[in-house]
Amino acid sequence: MTKPVILCVDDEKFVLESLKRELRAAFGDAYCYEVAQDADEALELIKELNEEAIMIIIIVSDWLMPGMRGDELLIRVHQQFPNIIKILLTGQADQAAIERACIEANLYRCLHKPWFKEELVETIESALTKL
Repeated sequence: MTKPVILCVDDEKFVLESLKRELRAAFGDAYCYEVAQDADEALELIKELNEEAIMIIIIVSDWLMPGMRGDELLIRVHQQFPNIIKILLTGQADQAAIERACIEANLYRCLHKPWFKEELVETIESALTKL
């Protein structure tokens, strides 16, 4: 059986590398950790994983990215996959975007950059109890 996936979406490669490293250190090999550098890449990856019957359990997405913003991505994901837990990780989201994501994407939590590893891990641990 394939392990469930935690997907991280951010246009900054070093952020993705940091997230992946921190998540792997905290949760080991219990999950697969996938990354995408923008919303379009994330949507394509979600489609591919869904076709392969691989379950994405959590998405951690930046807000300000080229093309589609993170709140829009999470709303689109929620429309197709409402059970995926959605977390916004941002240094620049405005309150209206966060509120919109809460209402339209059932946003689980918003973390602010720079984040603390402990806060990220606690948020993921808490989210996992909701599955």
